[in-house]
Formats: sequence, C-alpha cells, structure tokens
Amino acid sequence: MANQNINSHRTAKEREKMSFPTKFLLGENLIEGNVLDFGCGYGKDVEELKVKGFEVEGYDPHYQPNYPKQKYDTILCHYVLNVLQNQDQAKVLYQISSLLKFGGKAYFSVRRDIKKASFRTHFIHKVKTYQTNVILPFKSIFRNDNVEIYEYQHYSFLNQNKSEVSPFFEKLEPKEQVGELASCFAFRDKFPVSEGHTLVIPKRQVSSYFELSFREQSACWFLVNLIKADLQKEFNPDGFNIGINVDEAAGQTIFHCHIHIIPRYKNDVENPRGGVRGVIPGKKEY
Repeated sequence: MANQNINSHRTAKEREKMSFPTKFLLGENLIEGNVLDFGCGYGKDVEELKVKGFEVEGYDPHYQPNYPKQKYDTILCHYVLNVLQNQDQAKVLYQISSLLKFGGKAYFSVRRDIKKASFRTHFIHKVKTYQTNVILPFKSIFRNDNVEIYEYQHYSFLNQNKSEVSPFFEKLEPKEQVGELASCFAFRDKFPVSEGHTLVIPKRQVSSYFELSFREQSACWFLVNLIKADLQKEFNPDGFNIGINVDEAAGQTIFHCHIHIIPRYKNDVENPRGGVRGVIPGKKEY
C-alpha cells in the first residue's frame, strides 16, 4: 500500500564525515559516559566517536539490528523521527526513555526544512519515503533553518520532589520510572498488588481520566500497550487487570489521574472469576 512506511531506512545517508548534530554536541562537551547512537544508519558517527575514544554503540533496526541490552549515559537520535509516522515516533521515544540511565541525557535532532508531512519519491532510491515535521516538548538547545536539537531527560528526574507537578513525586521513587512518551509516563507502583504492577500517568495534572483530552487518553493507552509488552517479557504473567479509579467513591486516593496495569498469575488468588467486578465484593461472582 502507498501509505505504508516500509522504506524509512532508505533515508539514511552514507556519510564521509561526522553529522552536524554530533559535531555540535561534541563542541559543547555534551557527549559523555557510555553512548548509544539510536538509529545510527550506516554508523559513521559511531565510527568517528570511537576514534575519539568514546565508549559508543550503534543501533539501527535495519542496518545494525542487535537491540541494546544496557542503559546509557548519552543517547543520540539524529534525523530519525522525521521519517516515522506518529505511532513509530512514540515507540522510539519510549525505547530511548527506557534505554537512558537515570540522570542521563538524550539528544533528538529533527529537520527544520520540511514543510508538510507526505510520502515522496526518494531522489536516489526511487521509492516512496515518508517525511514530516516534528515538534517535541523538550528543551531546545540549538536551531537553525535546517535542524533543531532537543535535550531530553526523564520527566521524573527533572521533577523529582516537585509535589506541585504531581503528588506522585511525594510517593514514588524517581528511579522507578519505566517508560515515557511526550504527554505521559509510567512508574512501578510503590505498593504493588503483584509483581510488575505499574502506573501510567498523564503529565498534565488532572484528577479524573475524563478530564483528559482524547489525544492524552490515546497516548496513555499507547503507553499501556508498550508497558504490557515489556511486563510480558520480564515477568511472563498469565493475565492482566487494567483499571482506573475516578473519585473518592471509586477508591481514588491520589488525585492525579493514573491507570493501573496489574499482572496476574495463576493461583495468585483462590478464585479469580469476576476480575475487576471484585471492586464490589458481593458482585464478583455471578
């Protein structure tokens, strides 16, 4: 189909020298510790950074597909988001958030010379490739007519102990953040019902799920799906309960909207029949 973005890897350039964003970050002494180039393409920046003595790895789903197995102090992501559609952009944000050390920094470089989202024929490869403009809600550290560079750190790192941002920052250990998108983030529950119990929380502080915009709700559910997949890999549960408490009568105790993802395991209760109906015990069995 014409609208399937199957040629995004075709936009990778075979560079003869280091990319401008990496060169800029080097000049500002912003690359430190162990480094990941996420979406590295042919890997020229990785090669050049290694020559300069950096401990660096490259990952690219097409050219270097071995997914990283550790966390990094610095992650580079240059010109990746511009060639992806919305859901794939969100997945990349989630992956980089998950691969970044607490307190580390990621740098997203996006093109600024794209006028509108569209599929167009690549001038070299003669196949349809997608390109779009991207605006991120992170700190911008450089911009010209061709590129903008954003600096990202975990939402929980930037806002730790700030109860005015969310009451959760009084209750949860910031290092327990396990995922993030542009408008929501995820924490392990401080008092878990089961192993892996996780909360998905919108960044905008509202009490009720029904106060969120449809876009915010959609982002939360997209993050729920990503978290569920990771929980399945890590804990291999036999089922899940997904729930939201809205208002005190429904059991809400922290009045910043959040979605519970509760992994379930065989024989974790004597009779699981009825599931979430158990919020009113007498109505659980039917």
